[in-house]
Amino acid sequence: MRHFRTDPIDERDVEWLLSMAHRAPSVGLSQPWRFVRIETPELRERLAAHVDAQVRAAGKDYEGDQDRLYRSLKLHGLREAPVLFAVYCDDETETGHHLGAVTMPEARRYSCVMAVHTLWLAARTRGIGMGWVSIMEPEGVDAMLDIPSSWEGLGLLCLGKPESEEDTPELERRGWEQRMDWHSVVVRR
Repeated sequence: MRHFRTDPIDERDVEWLLSMAHRAPSVGLSQPWRFVRIETPELRERLAAHVDAQVRAAGKDYEGDQDRLYRSLKLHGLREAPVLFAVYCDDETETGHHLGAVTMPEARRYSCVMAVHTLWLAARTRGIGMGWVSIMEPEGVDAMLDIPSSWEGLGLLCLGKPESEEDTPELERRGWEQRMDWHSVVVRR
């Protein structure tokens, strides 16, 4: 989701969404997710300009029709979405006493993805859309947000009421990619 109405989201809904995200399962009950709320217009614009530059850089390998299509896509809603978060994984959290993370430390990041997924589903129940921006250079964003070195950036989250409700993702509607049949991704042994 990249096309947002700019009208604000009720703060009670934002708090409810964060409480839902915090109920997500996590390895060892470590709760390693960290949500940084972006509230100042100056920081919002710096992040948007950073992502715009990364979008241009990421598109440099496309040619012909694919290049034209790529350049026509709206790949973030950082300027329009009324609520922005940067989401991080605290890889040094002591919460959970490292249970499940000694042999698979990446399980903490998977836990954070579960929190984002839970937030996303909860948002949809309230008519709120979410876009997950991953076209960014994490170190640059970390510097803008003054993030501890033990936190790993997972993306920027844009939340707001959608301009329109669609059942088919924009990238599919626009011809970038088609959803694969679920049977094609199941391997049987």
